Amino acid sequence: MTTRRTFIKTTAGLAGAAALGFSFKKAQPRLAFSTLGCPKWPLAQIIKTAAAEGYEAIEIRGIQGELFLPKCPEFSTPARIAETRKMVADHKVKICNLGASAALHDADQAKRQKNLDEAKRFIDLAQQLECPYIRVFPNDLPKDQDRDKTINLISEGLLELGQYAQKGKTTVLLESHGQVIWKDVLLRIMKQADHPNVGLIWDIFNMWSVTKEPPADVYKTLQKYIRHTHIKDGNIVDGKPAYTLVGKGVAPLKEAIDALKAGGYKGYYSFEWEKMWHPEIAEPEIAFADYPKAIRPLLE
Repeated sequence: MTTRRTFIKTTAGLAGAAALGFSFKKAQPRLAFSTLGCPKWPLAQIIKTAAAEGYEAIEIRGIQGELFLPKCPEFSTPARIAETRKMVADHKVKICNLGASAALHDADQAKRQKNLDEAKRFIDLAQQLECPYIRVFPNDLPKDQDRDKTINLISEGLLELGQYAQKGKTTVLLESHGQVIWKDVLLRIMKQADHPNVGLIWDIFNMWSVTKEPPADVYKTLQKYIRHTHIKDGNIVDGKPAYTLVGKGVAPLKEAIDALKAGGYKGYYSFEWEKMWHPEIAEPEIAFADYPKAIRPLLE
């Protein structure tokens, strides 16, 4: 039986914890979506939708078809950037990632410098927006280029960008993408580019649809570096992904999410609905409303 003294002590302890700002609510999964899923929408509509559908954050891949974000009016001047930050904060959402198109595999010096310069522009913008991440691509393993040299180029470029980003709080994330999707190749790159401002985006279906490597093995290999995830589902039709709403395809999302949870992952589960590249898939109004409901059973 609970004595009066025990009750008073317990109540006092709970009240004290509350006074110190501790919350006893169960932590909610951190959901985000990529603007790749709504290529025609203005930023105001994107932010309002994120807030209305229960997302914590958005990652910006482009706005109304413009992929080079420094060109977007919303980011064109310090004053416009301040307005954008206020609009985001007023809706109680965050910008969690800026998706650059920069790829790090090119040996041609002019192309390489162009890609590195683009990534640095994104780093600068992310720091003005107080956005924690920018994304870059590895991206290719050209047959006419020595494989080891290419892997070294990717690693060296990623490290250079991490060093550039260290002046602020932005981390440069390499996405598992293109031909660089095998866990051992990614591990080699990440080891060579090891830096506090460098990490990895795990695109679960993007990797598995080609490699068929078990997600638990992928996570065990790359856990140290994973900071962000891209979530999508689909079927394999004629050897290629055919995207579906989450839970309607064959992606091993449950196995991957179980591994993430067991490993203490605290990052975003970001819905990457590739409407920009696949206009035939469902409209963003449908997909963005569906994702929080579809993903929660996998996260419980």
